[in-house]
Amino acid sequence: MRAVWQRVSRAVVRVEGQVVGEIGPGALVLVAAQRDDTEAQAAKLADRVVGLRAFNDGEGKMNLALADVPGGAILAVSNFTVCGDAAKSRRPSFTGAASYEAGRELFDRFVAELRGRGVRVETGVFGADMQVELVNDGPVTLILEV
Repeated sequence: MRAVWQRVSRAVVRVEGQVVGEIGPGALVLVAAQRDDTEAQAAKLADRVVGLRAFNDGEGKMNLALADVPGGAILAVSNFTVCGDAAKSRRPSFTGAASYEAGRELFDRFVAELRGRGVRVETGVFGADMQVELVNDGPVTLILEV
């Protein structure tokens, strides 16, 4: 699985103009399942997302994880284009992305794993045309892959 992790001061996702997920401080995570990914990889990615020490401590160093951020939450948004490959062409290829059903199952598993770790999680709507708005804090943006 692959994710784009962004530290945010706030983020919101809308579908057809309606807010479906919104957080204050925390992380916006764009998540995609790749063709041969497993539930074990979804769990491992959840561990990395929750445990990532990318929040500033009192000295301004990135030493804190999400649990250390008062009110910290995750906005998880499914985004198969994270699996896009544009290395050989101007038009990205998505052949490495999981099928719709497999992607949905793995995304749902990833969200369940996050929630199982005691994190407040908001989501978009799988497969929908979504509009995502965020204030990237830092900016801090990382690519995670398991």
